Order: sequence, then C-alpha cells, then structure tokens
Amino acid sequence: MTQQLGRVAAIGECMIEIALERDGRTATLGYGGDTLNCAVYLSRACEAAASVSYVTALGTDPFSDEMVRRWERDGVGASLVARLPGSLPGLYVIRTDAAGERSFYYWRQNAAARELLDDERAGALEEALRDFALVYLSGITVAILRPEARARLLGLLERLRGHGVRVAFDSNYRPQLWRDADEARAATRQFGALASVVLPSRTDEEQLFGDRGPRAIAARWLDAGVEEVVVKDAGAPAWVITPHDTEIVPAQPTDDIVDTTAAGDSFNGTYLAQRLLGHCLGDAAQAAHRVAARVIAHRGAVMPG
Repeated sequence: MTQQLGRVAAIGECMIEIALERDGRTATLGYGGDTLNCAVYLSRACEAAASVSYVTALGTDPFSDEMVRRWERDGVGASLVARLPGSLPGLYVIRTDAAGERSFYYWRQNAAARELLDDERAGALEEALRDFALVYLSGITVAILRPEARARLLGLLERLRGHGVRVAFDSNYRPQLWRDADEARAATRQFGALASVVLPSRTDEEQLFGDRGPRAIAARWLDAGVEEVVVKDAGAPAWVITPHDTEIVPAQPTDDIVDTTAAGDSFNGTYLAQRLLGHCLGDAAQAAHRVAARVIAHRGAVMPG
C-alpha cells in the first residue's frame, strides 16, 4: 500500500496558453502557469503518495471548466478553486526562437486569480489549508495580488506556519508585474523568509538582488532563516544548500531543446515530491534535472503524462 505523505497545495494563477509554432502562423491552445505547472509535476512524481491541490480563482466560462477538467486528469485537485461568475482567466502567448528560448506576452489585468484573497475567501482558505503538509507559491503568485490581498496572504502563511504547515517558495521574478524593483525586493524577502524551502533561479536572483553566484544567493536566504535553498541555473548545475550540506548537482545533458517553458517549474515540482518521499538532497535534484530535460524537449508548459 502506498504511504500517504499528506496534502500539498500550490497557490497561484493558471492562464489560457497560446503557443505559437516557429512559423508564427499556427498555434496550440493549452493552459499553464508557474505554480500550476509545478503542481502537475509534483503530483506525477509523488505517484499518489501525496494529495495535490491547486488554489486559485477562475470564472464560470468554458475555458475555466476545461482547466479544471485537465487538472483533475493530471491528479491535481480543484476543490479549493474559487469560481467567480463574470470573471475570466488571464491569457498569454508564447513565441519561441530557433534556440528554444521563449518570449511571453500577457493579458491578465482583470484575471479572476487576482481576486483570490479578496473579502471572506482568505479566511475560508486559511481554514482549509490548516492541516496541509506543504504550501507552494511563487513570486508571480505574490505579484498579481493587490497590496491588501498580498498582506492577507502573508498573514495567512504566517498563521499556517504556526500550525506546522511548511512553505516552499520560488522567487520567480517578472519585472513587468511589479511597480518597481524595490517593491519586488521587499515582497520577495517577506514571503521567502516564511519558507522552509526556497527554489530560486540564478538569473532572477542576480537581477533582483545583485547576488553573484549560487553560493551568495543561498547564503542570503539561509541568513533569512530558510532551511533548504535550491538554486537553479538553466543548463548548469543546481546548487542545493542547507546550513549543514552543499550539493552541486549537474544538469541532465540534452541537445533536444524545443521549448524551455516550465523547465524550472517541473524541476521544482519533482524536487519537492522527491523530498516528500524521503530522498536525499542530491538524489532529489538529479531526478528534477531528468524531468526538466524531458520537458524542454516538448512544446508548451505541461508535457503529456
């Protein structure tokens, strides 16, 4: 019998995804968002050993209905999704160059997910998450919220930690979502300091905080009280650092790069699943690299299961 490891929730935004082919004239319709992508890969890697739920707000439109159906097919529960009549999900378009690097274009200003922490929903969400083992969120989760909702989320996470819920956080810095870099730095520090595990990308951290290299990035987060830092660096080794251990884990070699969308998200989900399953730091990072290498050989955020 599979041992149950508890319940995991990812908080954030899923959007309608239009992935353009390289000819720029044909496209594939999908659904994606950084925390949703992480939840899917976490669920797949746990293989039913943990129950994974997604926390967001959607409309009552056909696109929202299809998102929920897809999440549930991927093993991600939707019982904590708020459905808001008259609202719609956000939308983004991916353009990919010849090297597989992507550019994103967003339409999300009035997306339903921005309303997630409004009014009475914050209290109900806190009650629902109180007995979860782990809650995952990203800098994008934080950035899309209005300041008052952001403050509610911060307080919610602080209280959940008091109930023994662990928090995992990826800073995932997107400058266009913030008023300015000072606002982004302040919020990232606040939310990251609540986390037991932080999984940042080197380029994001260097751009936002001016750190030089994975060791400096990890040191800053350890100084903030984080227990485990995993610094991702595209095709370079990942650095996994705790107050007592340092593991430098080479990436999985691959020349088959089609689309780098969700490389970091799939790494995060797989890594967290491996750690929940009891694997050591290095083995968890190796498994995460293997999945990320498969993901970037597939167009779009979520490859077929």
